[in-house]
Amino acid sequence: MSAVTVRVPAKVNLQLGVGPLRDDGYHDLVNVFHAVSLFDEVTAEPAGRLEVRVEAALDARVDVGGVPADDDNLAARAARLVAARLGVEPRVALRIRKAIPVAGGMAGGSADAAAALVACARLWDDPGEPALDRDDLVELGAEIGSDVPFAVLGGTAVGVGRGERLTSALTRGTFHWVFATAGFGLSTPAVYAECDRLRELRGEPAPQPSVSEELMTALATGDAKGLGAALTNDLEEAALSLRPSLGRVLDAGRELGAIGALVSGSGPTCAFLAGTEEDADGLARALDGAGVAAQVHRASGPVPGATVV
Repeated sequence: MSAVTVRVPAKVNLQLGVGPLRDDGYHDLVNVFHAVSLFDEVTAEPAGRLEVRVEAALDARVDVGGVPADDDNLAARAARLVAARLGVEPRVALRIRKAIPVAGGMAGGSADAAAALVACARLWDDPGEPALDRDDLVELGAEIGSDVPFAVLGGTAVGVGRGERLTSALTRGTFHWVFATAGFGLSTPAVYAECDRLRELRGEPAPQPSVSEELMTALATGDAKGLGAALTNDLEEAALSLRPSLGRVLDAGRELGAIGALVSGSGPTCAFLAGTEEDADGLARALDGAGVAAQVHRASGPVPGATVV
């Protein structure tokens, strides 16, 4: 096979419940992932050695200057894991075309790793009797990071543990989103540390997180208003503490008609739920005109995970 191209979506966290800090340095999480229609593409083709090239997708307004084009890129690690499992040399050129906002809390790097897993497995595995199936790729993804397994699967899913143990969630209909990106990044470890600090400052024991019944009911019935009311992120307070300007973005989105709003993951992207596709179009235009975000993106979900195109 000469080349394999895989399309992979961004994610938004509909619920991110953060539990106590564990002995291994991670937190117990309840993470309701939702894949949305902002996509990166990764093409894998044979080469003399492992190479990574990163570029912005056509018409995409993303800055890829800070994305590593070497072994620090999670896609490169994914290629090495697949090669090791199949007993081949990781001789592959990975071309990453990005449309998912970079360093925005939408798991773009994890998405690229998931796409590389799928692309390299298709490139190197035996098509007649493949050694790696989707479950194997999910398992390999968990070795890379907590968001990678979901990017392989897509749709809507509940993640527990570090977020990597997934169960698909029943979702009816399509939900319409607007994402407002910031002109700065937020360190995920720093946001978790700030969450711990704020809890300690208040003398609050970290609760054991559990899945929101209201959220799951809204997803199962396709109730956009119910979903908007049930969106929660335990890291949002910490993200706002580190970057208070995000509060103005959230306030603007609500004032302009969003029926739900939250910081996506560890931020700094803010996610807004709209009632209809037309409402989302209007909200996106209004947010863009308000000048509170570096960029504004429209998307819908759920969508499938990493898919060969």
